[in-house]
Amino acid sequence: MSAPKLLLVEDDLALAELLDYRFESEGYDVRVTADGDEALVLAAEEAPDLVILDWMIEGTSGIEVCRRLRREKATAHVPIIMLTAREGEDDRIRGLETGADDYITKPFSPRELLARVSAVLRRVRPALAGETIEAGDMKLDPVAHRVERRGRPLQIGPTEYRLLKFFMEHPRRVFSRNQLLDAVWGMGSEIEERTVDVHIRRLRKAISLENLRDPIRTVRSAGYALEPV
Repeated sequence: MSAPKLLLVEDDLALAELLDYRFESEGYDVRVTADGDEALVLAAEEAPDLVILDWMIEGTSGIEVCRRLRREKATAHVPIIMLTAREGEDDRIRGLETGADDYITKPFSPRELLARVSAVLRRVRPALAGETIEAGDMKLDPVAHRVERRGRPLQIGPTEYRLLKFFMEHPRRVFSRNQLLDAVWGMGSEIEERTVDVHIRRLRKAISLENLRDPIRTVRSAGYALEPV
């Protein structure tokens, strides 16, 4: 498997050099910038596998970089870990609501950041490499387009398959109907939001097995998430 591509956006030169060295030593392919505008250019040139993004940086702020990365099709689902000196709960919530997957406050241990990055990539890299994706008691083979639950093959339609694959690549994360439309049907799709609800119902029926909990969670006023069983 190729080295994971990491985009590090950090304007503290000493910290950026330390993290660059640590991640390169662990086999990551790291690109570093201190500037938010350059970060957007680098991400557009070659989508990274993961972004480590400081909140307070030169040029476009980290929170705005996060928002723009989430708007672009090529980077909409790239994991983002935000670094910040802001410890307030409201700031953490704002970062997560903007699209960050994780949040770590300064000062922090580089070892902890390495562990968090590794954990996120263990979840998403199987999908990038075309390997079997596992989430709880379900397995999805993206090459054979085969899905199993508890070893039993499931009959799933093409749209429900894409929806389930997306959920399994991002377990426990809540997605709005608009986000699911962009991810499964494509950016700019004119499909109505209620269509998502129809396919969610079909997906639930397809993966339902007797006496097993429904892993698709409805989050009121927010959207849907996959909670592995």
